[in-house]
Amino acid sequence: QVQLVESGGGSVQSGGSLRLSCASSGDPLSRYAVAWFRQIPGKEREGIAAIDTDKVTEYETSLAGRFIISRDNAKNMFFLQMNNLKSEDTAMYFCAAVGYVPRWSRLKKSGYIYWGQGTQVTVSS
Repeated sequence: QVQLVESGGGSVQSGGSLRLSCASSGDPLSRYAVAWFRQIPGKEREGIAAIDTDKVTEYETSLAGRFIISRDNAKNMFFLQMNNLKSEDTAMYFCAAVGYVPRWSRLKKSGYIYWGQGTQVTVSS
């Protein structure tokens, strides 16, 4: 099992950047596939980016190029670098982890067991 805690959210102007971090405790993070999701009130939680134990990444198509996921297993952390932020990126961002997730589920919330509490990102135009 792992426990996840996000940090790095906040308010930023359109065009700016933020780097979200997710710190894990419990089992070594190296054993887990991890991902970032976001949710706007009243909408489904959507997958943004995932990175597996071999550091193979996958992105929601519309966000690839602006968002970059990475991990540092030695620090039991993973990250989401968000660039050229837009007002529509405003959401609560969640990190998630699971021991194994098939490729077709990597950006689906149903593929993950462990979740952080979320960190709010607000982008003003």
